Amino acid sequence: MSKNAEELQEVLGFPLTSASNQSSSGYSTSQNDAILSRRVLRKIDWRLMPIMFITYNFNFIDKVILSSAAVFGLRDDTHLVGQQYSWVSSVFYFGYLGWTYPTTILIQKLPVGRYVSINTVIWGFIVACTALCTNYGGLISARFLLGMVESTTTPAFVYVTSMWYTREEIPVRTGTWFAGNSFGGFVASVLAYAIGQVEGSIAPWQWLFIIFGVATGLWGIIMLFTLPDSIESSPFLSEEEKKHVLDKVAQEGMGKTNRMTSIWRSEQAIECLIDPKTWLFFGISICTQIPNSGTQNFGNLVLEGFGFTSLQTTLVGIPSSFISFFTILITGWLSGKFNNLTCYLIILVVLAPVAGSALIYSKKVSNGVKLFGYYLLATGPGALPLSMSLMSTNYKGVTKKMTVTAILFIAYCAGNIAGPQFFKTSEAPTYSTAFCSIMICYALVIVEALGLRLYLSWMNGKRQQSVENGATTKPNDLEEDTTDWQSCNMLYRL
Repeated sequence: MSKNAEELQEVLGFPLTSASNQSSSGYSTSQNDAILSRRVLRKIDWRLMPIMFITYNFNFIDKVILSSAAVFGLRDDTHLVGQQYSWVSSVFYFGYLGWTYPTTILIQKLPVGRYVSINTVIWGFIVACTALCTNYGGLISARFLLGMVESTTTPAFVYVTSMWYTREEIPVRTGTWFAGNSFGGFVASVLAYAIGQVEGSIAPWQWLFIIFGVATGLWGIIMLFTLPDSIESSPFLSEEEKKHVLDKVAQEGMGKTNRMTSIWRSEQAIECLIDPKTWLFFGISICTQIPNSGTQNFGNLVLEGFGFTSLQTTLVGIPSSFISFFTILITGWLSGKFNNLTCYLIILVVLAPVAGSALIYSKKVSNGVKLFGYYLLATGPGALPLSMSLMSTNYKGVTKKMTVTAILFIAYCAGNIAGPQFFKTSEAPTYSTAFCSIMICYALVIVEALGLRLYLSWMNGKRQQSVENGATTKPNDLEEDTTDWQSCNMLYRL
């Protein structure tokens, strides 16, 4: 019996069916297999995690440098007025939103490693070309196209993670590559401080886009030769190791997925759309991303309002990056270590931002206290990877996984489009409307996470009752997209 099956039997308090005790592939947990499993997992981690982490560094840097560019003269040089800068921030996610669902289908149908790599090269080219923009129209166009090509990265990484790892392994790995977001903020801040001191015919904000754009494009070329398309085509695993991973993921993961044989099933997509937990994930995503987009694009401008110079804002923002980085890593580890802690962790990471946004909103505190409140906001980004990992482990079958991923990132885009619009130019530098909305959004996340946990707990209770009554249906072949999580003995993660 596998470790998963033993743990589930202990939770349920009665023996599972023979199908739970041994997979059809004959996968066992003998001592030799355990040694093989550790060795193979280590090889996979060392190949995939650095690639995904570094890519996510660039993914975040190429978005957040707009904030640094804003205090280095971009708004003046491109003649932005009124809410135009807010729309330059938001339009990125119109492109992202428009391409999210099509790209999730392409991720399923195309070689995922090559597809992501080519997208990365294109997005680097677009970032570099942003330096040539001289007006509002040029910036809007560049940011829209950038949003389209960057929309592939996150759903592709969610797909890759669920392809290679088991349910217990997914939360830590998702947290690891997603932490590249926050570490990218640190890299961007340090380099922005150095680039901000450059003088010459090319403005510092232009150098930001040129340097990071070229670096992203070069990294995309490296990815093309290092990121595998699938387990079967991975050059760093032996045939024995490939079979081991395929069997392990089929039994203990999210099921085998084969892009050549998997079928898109409309009935599964509809079932996903009417599932209440889908819309609770949707709510968590949109309510975490309204604050995220605003602080990403206006962070340096907010810090200027606290009395810091343009250059100083790049350094003052560094602690936020470290807080976010360690929040994501630690909560990801805790989520993987303790199966039913994730919803509580989501609540925990958004409590500090509720307090932080309240401090910044208050007119009765000093700028030093507001800076402390600004740092409290930094734990908020930890909610999305927790939600993503929980989503990945609670849906089965290619159609459902890709449908809910698309829905999650539609919410992600909607939140990021709305976020900058709460930062009204007329309210600078306090932006009271923005921080009031941030406080409300994070409070709603607490309610949604509690609702999600209650719903999943209720569904687990129904599943246990069903098993006790002998009514559990044997799961369908994991290679088929007809696999329904409702028909499995496995419980939802909370």
